[in-house]
Amino acid sequence: MDVSLENPGRILEVSKSPVLDIGQDGCFDDNGVVPVSIYQEDGKVYLYYIGFQLGVKVPYYMFCGLAVSQDGGDTFCRYSKAPILDRAGDEVYARCGVHVMRENKMFKMWYIGSNKEGWTLSNGVKKPLYIMKYIESEDGIHWGRGKEPVVCMGYQNADEHGFGRPYVWKEQGMYKMLYSVRTYSRGYYIGYAESVDGVQWTRKDEEAGIGLSDSGWDSENLSYPYLYHADGKTYMLYNGNGCGKTGFGYAELVTEEN
Repeated sequence: MDVSLENPGRILEVSKSPVLDIGQDGCFDDNGVVPVSIYQEDGKVYLYYIGFQLGVKVPYYMFCGLAVSQDGGDTFCRYSKAPILDRAGDEVYARCGVHVMRENKMFKMWYIGSNKEGWTLSNGVKKPLYIMKYIESEDGIHWGRGKEPVVCMGYQNADEHGFGRPYVWKEQGMYKMLYSVRTYSRGYYIGYAESVDGVQWTRKDEEAGIGLSDSGWDSENLSYPYLYHADGKTYMLYNGNGCGKTGFGYAELVTEEN
């Protein structure tokens, strides 16, 4: 859907058909696609997305795919039927939830990868265990090239068992990140962290600037934050309860100046 930049609550248009449908039967994305990061260059839009495939002995698998648009994002075509982040090392269940940034001719990616334990039980339901990692690429397609990914964020306490797609930006020489933290007790909430090098991060979740509403669509959990700036203001798009089952919305940054 298209919304007004200056007023994200004003809907301009909703597409009549999917911009990217699920993949071919048997492929890594045959049971769901979730867009997570956008990069634009030379008139093309590159969409990194999570592909879901159902499992038998585990609930599902999640790997990162890439699709490209040449009409401004109205439609996308897959770069490949295979994921660009496939299984590697202990990351056999998930390599997904990515954010991609280009800096100094290098593509940088922060992503979610499963650890060697793989799964945990929460109220009798299997849920994935995954941590946050960092990796680089020269072309935005082939990642690592002989370099192992670096763990850049782990659990802070025993209540946490995963993270959701981060959003990273650079401000006054400092890398900053908004991300989702997945917990046993309350599902997802939004956290915040800072880094000097973009690799090792200091968590400052209490400075995320947003919490649950008292009631309504975002009163139980929050996830998938995404920042943008327009007309001198900063907005954050995010999903509500159930990873967006109840809808998605936006918040406006309030500072001492305004």
